[in-house]
Amino acid sequence: MNLILMGAPGAGKGTQAERIQARYGIPAVSTGEILRGAISAGTELGKTAKSFMDAGQLVPDEIVIGIIKEHLASDACKNGFILDGFPRSIPQAEALEALGVKIDVVLSIEVPDEKIVERMSGRRVCPKCGASYHTAYIPPKTADICDKCGNGLIIRPDDKPETVLNRLFTFHAQTEPLKVFYAERGLLRTVVGQEKVEDTTALVFAALEQA
Repeated sequence: MNLILMGAPGAGKGTQAERIQARYGIPAVSTGEILRGAISAGTELGKTAKSFMDAGQLVPDEIVIGIIKEHLASDACKNGFILDGFPRSIPQAEALEALGVKIDVVLSIEVPDEKIVERMSGRRVCPKCGASYHTAYIPPKTADICDKCGNGLIIRPDDKPETVLNRLFTFHAQTEPLKVFYAERGLLRTVVGQEKVEDTTALVFAALEQA
C-alpha cells in the first residue's frame, strides 16, 4: 500500500503513521531524512540539493521530488510506504504524479483548528531529559516541573498559540486544496480525529481497509 497521510500540524499524523507502519509493515517516509540521506550518500540529486542549501536557497520542488522518487524505488519501500506530510501543495502533487509515483490512498485526519490550538498550546517539554507532558491530558505531578528529573518545563516556540495559528493558516492555504485534488482521483479517505488516540487509530484502520 502506497499511502499519503494528510492533516494539519498537531492533528496526530506522526502517531498514526507509527501505528500504520507497525500494522502493515511499511515505512513512514520523512522528506527531511531522505534529503539528508541523499546528500550524505553523495547521489547526483543529493549533490544538486546540497549546492542549493550551501547557497542558503530552498531546494526546488523538482529536486526534492526526484530524491523522494529514488527513495520510494528502493528495496525499503518495495512493499509500500507512508508519505507523512508530503506533498504539501498542488504543484508538488502534480510533480509526484508526473514522475509516475503510484498512490493507492490519501488519508486525511480532520481536527478542528480550535482543538489543535488547545492540544499544542497545552504541551510542555523538559529541556533537560526530553520528557513530554500536556496540561490537560498528561499533566506532571507538580505544575511545570518534570516528573523524571525535576527540571522546569517549557513551551516550545512551535507550540505557542500565535505560532500554531500561523502554521494552520499556511496549511489551509497551501495544503488543504490537496483534498480536492485527490478526491477528484478517487483516492481521498477522511477520518475525524478523536479525543482518544486509540479511537482515531480504529477509524484509520477501518478507512484503510475500505480503500
